[in-house]
Amino acid sequence: MAENQSAGERGVADSDSNRKDSFTGGKAVNVGSNNEIFPDDIVHVIDRATERALCRKFDFRLLPVLAVMYLFNALDKGNLGNAETAGLSGDLHFADGQYNLIVGIFFVPYVVFAPPVAMLGKRFGPARVLPILMFCFGSLTLLMASVTNFSGVFALRWFLGISESAFFPLVIYYQTTFYRRGELARRLAIFYAASNIANAFSGLLAFGVFQIKSHLVDHPWRWLFIIEGSATVSFSVFAYWYLPKSAAEATFLNDEEKKLAFHRIQVDSSSVVNEKFDLRESLKIFKRPSTYGFLLIEICLGVPLQGVSLFLPQIVQRLGYGSIKTNLYTVAPNITGAVMLLILAFTSDGFKIRFPFISLGFAFTFIGFIIYAAIQDVQAQIRVAYFATFMMCWGTSAPSVLLSTWYNNNVAHEGERLTLTSVGVPLANLMGLVASNVFQKRDAPKYLPALITTAAFGATGCLIAASLGMYMIFDNNRRNRQQGVSLTAKDIPTRKLRDGPKVPEFRWFL
Repeated sequence: MAENQSAGERGVADSDSNRKDSFTGGKAVNVGSNNEIFPDDIVHVIDRATERALCRKFDFRLLPVLAVMYLFNALDKGNLGNAETAGLSGDLHFADGQYNLIVGIFFVPYVVFAPPVAMLGKRFGPARVLPILMFCFGSLTLLMASVTNFSGVFALRWFLGISESAFFPLVIYYQTTFYRRGELARRLAIFYAASNIANAFSGLLAFGVFQIKSHLVDHPWRWLFIIEGSATVSFSVFAYWYLPKSAAEATFLNDEEKKLAFHRIQVDSSSVVNEKFDLRESLKIFKRPSTYGFLLIEICLGVPLQGVSLFLPQIVQRLGYGSIKTNLYTVAPNITGAVMLLILAFTSDGFKIRFPFISLGFAFTFIGFIIYAAIQDVQAQIRVAYFATFMMCWGTSAPSVLLSTWYNNNVAHEGERLTLTSVGVPLANLMGLVASNVFQKRDAPKYLPALITTAAFGATGCLIAASLGMYMIFDNNRRNRQQGVSLTAKDIPTRKLRDGPKVPEFRWFL
């Protein structure tokens, strides 16, 4: 720790990346033995090895459990597509269009209830609310095994939308209270990769379950809901007692590690410690023009993301396989999607830049759907057609994680960030209504209108993300010229970023 350290001395400290990290701006926080916050004239220097060890503790404690929770979240949301390949619509005597209706109705409460449920999650703590939400959607999945008609499925999908609405925004918020801005993407990627693994595992599980011959149920797809719902409920009980409420209350940290964790969040994380929620302040996020750029990208992301999540089994079915093999052939594309997500996210964190990798993900989406739409004879070009499904999965997951990380990196005010996340993520999922209505049975097996529509959203998302990123580069350069300095977002403490672009010190995290 060094008092009255000059800007030049701080720059030397910053450049010594093998040993230390310091914070610019001339102000920092010193945490005393009782976690008092002392003002402002002290620069706190952190040993990098100690900080990495702390992050590893967070990683091993938080990420596996959060990833498994999100795996079950994705399973319980997307298992309807697997059940449909085993004849759910026919077994329950759905009329034309009713399957698309139960797919789409999920997203209405998912969007409407996301902000209030997210605010409740912040009020009572995500470490407690997340397992409760998980218990709810696991129970609803169990109840799906007992439905006998369209009305029952419709009602359960409505309540499933409510219970899953704020899950992803709360997980993002929860992680921002432990990690720095530049550390967040790779952690969210590991967490979000569970979604791809879930889609792959769902196909593999369906492959096995649909071969069960039992007199205990009348249709094999009921076993899918029984098995997945039971596992979800069981794990939610474990998660409730396992997740720490905060770094300050983490029993796996010693006192010095708790002080270090507190200081990281105060100075250079995506969060500000102990910030009270103020609805009026939080809604100010909608006064920023950049907010609407982020939300437009979320809209463009939603159609390919939900199209692949909900209809990949139907897309693969065009290859000419039966229901059992179709579910098996969805495994590999989803696994490679998880791998591509991790590659792009780790690379993004390595370069400390987001928008080029978001644009690349959208480009994968566009190319994959265009290739698949252009193929006339699938049997003659089956390898190319199957490869296109891989590109679809590459292009849907990475933009979601990196986009959420991008605007969390640029919004330091805790309430504003949670508000934007709880609107943006459900908005992307709301576009599942578009996906569910463009994938019509009358267009099977090619689904040409759906493929072209999804490709168009991918191309538009790529263009908007690139344009917003270029504007941020321009604005950062303009601010540097005006102030006669050369600063980036990582040089500015979180507290100086919380008021957004209206303050001269603000820099965009690209």
